[in-house]
Amino acid sequence: MPKSEAWQRDPESYPFSTVTETRFQDLDPLGHINNVAMAALFENGRVRFNHSLGLERRQKGERWLIAAVAIDYVAEAHFPDPVEVMSGIGRLGTSSWDICSAAFQNGVCVATCTTTLVLTDKAGPQPIPAALRKRYESLMVRRS
Repeated sequence: MPKSEAWQRDPESYPFSTVTETRFQDLDPLGHINNVAMAALFENGRVRFNHSLGLERRQKGERWLIAAVAIDYVAEAHFPDPVEVMSGIGRLGTSSWDICSAAFQNGVCVATCTTTLVLTDKAGPQPIPAALRKRYESLMVRRS
């Protein structure tokens, strides 16, 4: 199983942060936040990251599809402590980009996530518009 790189577990790498509460129902039988709940915490962080950019206001016919999600579980996470999800743009392609995120609980990285999204319309993949590309470039992660 691939492991995340050191920069992915460093909170200084990310330009955006949001805090989400954990829930009792997120626990597995051993008392840890389960893998499905962790995926949902990353989804919430990703949606808030996109919302902060105003990305819920797309052009008519534009769609952003998730092509891949990879999560690396680094440490145990527990209820009731909140999780801070930090995010930034990790890669920009012609029509796709990666959002890199890390989840921290009590200052400790508990998981990292890379999500690949593709900009499409009915005709298929479309180039990322210049204004969006410029905004994404300003939110790149810092790889140390």
